[in-house]
Amino acid sequence: MQKLGAIRVTLIGMAASALLATVKLIAGLFGHSYALVADAIESFADIAGSAVVWSGLTVSAKPPDEKHPYGHGKAESLASLTLGLMLIAAAVGIAAKAVHEIISPQLAPAPFTLWVLIGVIIVKEGLYRLSSHVGQAIDSTVVRADALHHRSDALTSAAAAVGITISLYAGPGYEAADDYAAVFASFIIAYNGLRFVRLSVAELMDERPSHEVLAAMKQAAESVDGVSAVEKVLARRSGTFLLADMHIEVDGGISVREGHELAHLVKDAVRQHNPRVADVLIHVEPFDAQVERSG
Repeated sequence: MQKLGAIRVTLIGMAASALLATVKLIAGLFGHSYALVADAIESFADIAGSAVVWSGLTVSAKPPDEKHPYGHGKAESLASLTLGLMLIAAAVGIAAKAVHEIISPQLAPAPFTLWVLIGVIIVKEGLYRLSSHVGQAIDSTVVRADALHHRSDALTSAAAAVGITISLYAGPGYEAADDYAAVFASFIIAYNGLRFVRLSVAELMDERPSHEVLAAMKQAAESVDGVSAVEKVLARRSGTFLLADMHIEVDGGISVREGHELAHLVKDAVRQHNPRVADVLIHVEPFDAQVERSG
């Protein structure tokens, strides 16, 4: 159900971005506003980015199979990485074109382009809030990346609106304000792209979750009767889920069957405490009270 909600909000974002991008491109071309054209380019990148997100979510929702026994969760990280690189590429292209426009003869943008941008800002901010809420609810990096993609589009539209306002009302000599706004917007886009490249690489490199998450897993394991100590807790992300490895210490005199059953109780306790934990590999070791006291 969580995946379906994420896919649904992504498809909504794709449809809205397609409509807004078309409106902005037409308005920018006929209204002589490169900031609006640049904003349209960023929106078309939104569409491609949302398509990447949708693909990542679709693949990651597949259950484990023979070739992928740990599931397909890394598809989300790959989608997020691709989205970040697309944002950076879009930022470079927008900045280069805007600089070219700054050093070329300018025409002031048409007044109606400002009203187009105001409408775009309202819609994009709404999409950001919707996607952000879903991304936080299911703890999905790729959905949060898509949400920030919408926020970056709203910010670039706001920057374009400021530039157009200056061009329209400051008079002759300020026509290039529209293009300076596009340069500013490119820095915002690049920042968001770099941010999600970093987060995606961290997930792909199996960076551990926070100390709080690991401590809570350890506490859940220690609450199980028969567990003398938890020696080690390791975990890594796989999409919206966590895969964990845990070393528990138990009475060395119990049978193999008892140790096996205890391991299952620990696994159930950890997963009950944190539903995001998809699986826990338990390694059972004998507890040495003498070593524990001397330590």
